[in-house]
Amino acid sequence: MHVDPKAVKDAQSLFQRYPDVSGITMFFSDLNGVPRGKRLPRENLAKAFGGGVRMPISSLCVDIWGTDVPQMAMETGDADGVCLPTDRGLIPALWTTPPGAYLPMSVYYDDHAPCPGDPRHALGRIVDRYRALELTPVVAVELEFYLLNVRNGRPEPPTSPVTSQSLKFDSLHSVDELEHFGAFVEDVYAACEAQGVSADTALSEFGVGQFEINLKHVPDALQAADEALLLKRIVRGVARKHGFAATFMAKPYAGMSGNGCHVHFSLLDKDGSNIFDNGAETGTDVLRFAVAGLIDAMPDLITVFAPHMNSYRRMRSESYAPTIPVWGYENRTTALRIPAGDPAAKRVEHRVAGADANPYLVVAAVLGTALRGIQDRMTPPDPITGNAYASETPAIDCGWKESLAVFEHSPIVGDLFDPLLVRMMVALKNQEIARFSNQISEFELSSYLESV
Repeated sequence: MHVDPKAVKDAQSLFQRYPDVSGITMFFSDLNGVPRGKRLPRENLAKAFGGGVRMPISSLCVDIWGTDVPQMAMETGDADGVCLPTDRGLIPALWTTPPGAYLPMSVYYDDHAPCPGDPRHALGRIVDRYRALELTPVVAVELEFYLLNVRNGRPEPPTSPVTSQSLKFDSLHSVDELEHFGAFVEDVYAACEAQGVSADTALSEFGVGQFEINLKHVPDALQAADEALLLKRIVRGVARKHGFAATFMAKPYAGMSGNGCHVHFSLLDKDGSNIFDNGAETGTDVLRFAVAGLIDAMPDLITVFAPHMNSYRRMRSESYAPTIPVWGYENRTTALRIPAGDPAAKRVEHRVAGADANPYLVVAAVLGTALRGIQDRMTPPDPITGNAYASETPAIDCGWKESLAVFEHSPIVGDLFDPLLVRMMVALKNQEIARFSNQISEFELSSYLESV
């Protein structure tokens, strides 16, 4: 069993800084973006770093309730995979009592070949394509979420720590709201710093109790997706510490704005120059090729961007959740926005995904289809000015079952993702669709029980 001595030394230093840490929670992301793993005593540090931790490969393919998908488990005899740490190493989780430690992992086969059903490896596969062309994606993720109270299983706006009153109104970019929840925000920043998560700006968003935290642009797509996953853990954990809940659910309130996951990216050549920048607002032909690839593939990848039943409640016209596959300069009604500002920072903002989506799969889909557009020198439609929802371009046909059928049979998806991952995704989503279809809601009962 090979053990990385530097990683172990760094972990031991963490234990010295936080002597109350008694255990290690190792985890990887399943296909839904939900962390799965196990807890180890700190004495098992060498085992955790040396490939001694094993988990069923089927753990990558469980539904949103944590139930495995029998057909996928049986396909491999429910064999174990080997869990190996990512480059991030051991990181503290300071909001728990006592303080804990996380060890992010990826799943491999016994010969240490990457398991293709692991969404982190799916992104790594796309990064390798860029590396072969001596190109480096620079990526940043923005995540929206709601702070809330939960009563009788229903979400309610949070109570202000300052006024002791529940929030009642939309308060876009409110400084007062940021200050009222300042202790929560500061603890999020402190936890991000401790875990090496590159948190940037925080702001009050449109909905009641809705916030957004932006991550900094980094020249490492895997790091960007890692940090998005960790930020979700941090926000939820710190919210509980402060007496709230936090949700990245795409649409927790029917009458309020949804939670989005926006991906910004540019591309550096081997000399470190941004190949989207031509010194002007328009950007280069390469930028337009990338935009064309993204637009062309968008309908095939809605299952990635909107993976859950609730995701489709966010995909509504006039909602800033893009449903029209168009692009524009400094236009937030479009699916793809080219932000203004310093030409050297010329980039694409992909605005389609919900915050409930798996960040590894979202970033893989964005970068992979942009590269397809670049390599095929695809031509985009003209950019949109004004309200994209009024465009004559047909909306993406957004339905959970319909999107999954397109995903399953798409040659674009087949090029982006390994066949095992596609089979896993289709199987687990069909299992979730079947379970939701068999539920009878309270509203359905009240509508029909004594009326028909």
